[in-house]
Amino acid sequence: MIEEEREKQSQNIDEAQLEREIRQDRKFSMAESIARRAGKKLLKGGSPITSQQQAELIVERYLQQNLSDTEGALRVVLERRVRESESLFKRGYQQPLTALRLYVEGLLGSDGLLEDFVREVDAMWGQIYYERPHFQEKGAPPDADDPYTFESVRRKLTRLIEQLWGV
Repeated sequence: MIEEEREKQSQNIDEAQLEREIRQDRKFSMAESIARRAGKKLLKGGSPITSQQQAELIVERYLQQNLSDTEGALRVVLERRVRESESLFKRGYQQPLTALRLYVEGLLGSDGLLEDFVREVDAMWGQIYYERPHFQEKGAPPDADDPYTFESVRRKLTRLIEQLWGV
């Protein structure tokens, strides 16, 4: 019982911190203020965003803070894949970081899945930078200019898993 209360308090603190971060760059408007006041009466303790959106924001924030990805394509593809994954949905959006860990472990557990994932990351990189992607062929050495090789993505995801086990 005490454990549940502590977990609930921790979630409330995390939610409040997330809300502060979201509002940090927003400008005040009278319309928003009125909507918030009216919304408080309408929601009566409910959250203005769904549990799915909350889970997605938690995963996004975690990846921003913990995934080393200067190019940005790996994080974009991983966020999208986790958001669309069954593991997040099956958990009822209550354990988003567990869903992230399970998804990444699945990628790392299958060379074929990881290779498909890296190809998607390479394609995203090409879209972001308006350049031809460097697709690594299985068994061939990577292109020297390839920011996302099978091995570099494996290392980054392995580091992410190690951090997630500490959460």
